[in-house]
Order: sequence, then structure tokens, then C-alpha cells
Amino acid sequence: MRKLALAAMGLAAAFWTGAAGAQPLIDWDKIQIKTIDLGNKTYMLEGQGGNITVAVGTDGIIVVDGQFAPLSDKIKAAIKAISPLPIKYLINTHFHGDHTGGNVNFAKDGATIVAHDNIRVRLAAGTVAGLTGAKAAPQPAEALPKQTYLGGSIVLEVGGRKARLTHVANAHTDGDSWVWFEDANVIATGDNFNNLKRYQNVDFANGGDIRGMIRANAAFLEIANESTKVVPGHGGLATRADVVEFHAMTVTSKERIEKLVNAGKTEAEVVAMKPMKDYDVKWGPNEQAAEGHVKNVYRSFGRL
Repeated sequence: MRKLALAAMGLAAAFWTGAAGAQPLIDWDKIQIKTIDLGNKTYMLEGQGGNITVAVGTDGIIVVDGQFAPLSDKIKAAIKAISPLPIKYLINTHFHGDHTGGNVNFAKDGATIVAHDNIRVRLAAGTVAGLTGAKAAPQPAEALPKQTYLGGSIVLEVGGRKARLTHVANAHTDGDSWVWFEDANVIATGDNFNNLKRYQNVDFANGGDIRGMIRANAAFLEIANESTKVVPGHGGLATRADVVEFHAMTVTSKERIEKLVNAGKTEAEVVAMKPMKDYDVKWGPNEQAAEGHVKNVYRSFGRL
């Protein structure tokens, strides 16, 4: 029975669920892939790690994120149950292993991996998480995106389905893309938003910045309406109202902590002041998560 520590795959980069180094082991055999029909031949898959979005065209499929490598066979089976057509594109919303772990397995089947170019750079070089110090080893060439872009937006089209990828500079990381399927009114946010009602990690050591995360959620709100289906990086299917709530939390976090940074407070002093204490009751599942959020936002302003 295959098991793997969460920390080794970088899942801690998404959110905090316990003490550092104390993440549970995953029993891959017990993980099931759940398929949610979003309408217009578009689907959300839930398993372990980042959520997956699937859009089916007349001659192929676009997939957003691929979770962990040990789940690739189950994910492929779930997609085959939707459609027997080949996967033409696998989009990486960012480099963390719970979203990119399946890259090699999907690429072997002929899928072209598409991402912002900073994802290619990060995967090739290996990374270190800012808060935990967890290291991710350099990935082989087969795992790297083969089609990349540097900024703005690009459009992928497969059999009449269009996926618009938009880069948000320095948000959850420095290589984030969010994906808009306009014909289905579906947004795949990556880890710039979660529907866990929890603080979201800002990977400052790899270009993350709370201000970019705020910009990302503002962009979601600009195009979303009451019928938009929002596929979050983590958590259940979301609505525009969920994004409004999350966006307000990030804006408040930035405003409160930036004020203390500008007042010359050290990181330790700001953590001790508990500037998000009223929000911690809901958004911080434990003290470590609450402190980590303050540190992430503080480091967004380039201070130690």
C-alpha cells in the first residue's frame, strides 16, 4: 500500500492543517475521485490536493491541474468516464506538487503541459517553501511545461472549447494562472482562492504577495455573476459570494498588517499583536495557521 508524507509533496503550501512536520500520511488506495457536472461539458474533479477542472470539446479535452502522481490512473479513469477523447492540454495553475505532481503521467499520454514560464523555471530548479522550509527537488524534463507564456492572457482552444489563461503577477506564487471557460461560466482559480474558509498560504519565498492575491480575486469578481461556478484551488465548488468573502479577508489582512509594517514593527512584534484575532476565529484553524498568515502577509512587503 503506497503512502507518502504530505509535506514531501508540498501540500502544506496550500493551507495549514496541523503542526509543521506532523502532516498525516496519505493512503492513496483509499482516495476516491469525485466528479461534479458544471454544465456545458465542463466538470470539477475532487480527490487529494488541488481541484481539477475538465472541459470537453468535440475532438479533445482541456484539463486544469493534475493533483499527485499516485492518483493519475484514478484521475484518468474519471475523465474517461466523462469522455473517451484524448487530453490535449494540461494546464498548471502554479508549481506546487499537489497541482503538478501528475505532469509526467499526463505528458506520457500526449498531453501538452501549459503554464506561465515561471512554473517551468521553478519546477526545473527545485524550490524551498518560505514558512516550513520544505524542499521540492528539481523535476525531470518530462514534468516541465512545454508551452509557456510570460504575462497577460493566452487562449487555448480544443474542439470549440476555449480556455483563457491569465497571469496574476506575484500572487500565491510568481507563476499563477487562472482559467476562464466563458461558454460554461466557470472560473478555475488555482490557489489564489480557496473555499475552505481558511487563510491561504502566500508563498513569499517563491514570489508570492498578498497584493497579487487581492488583484486575482478582484479579477474573479469582475467577470463573475451570480450563476458563475468557481472551482477553487481547495474546498468545494464555490460561488461569487464565496469569493467576495475571501477577497474581503485578504484586503483586511493587507491593510492591518501593512499599517504595522509601515510603523516599523518587526515580524515578531506583529505576530504577538495578533492583528487578525477577530478573523482567526473563523479563518485560522489553529494558532500555527493564524501566525503563519500574519508572517505571509508581513513578508509580502519584503521585511524580515
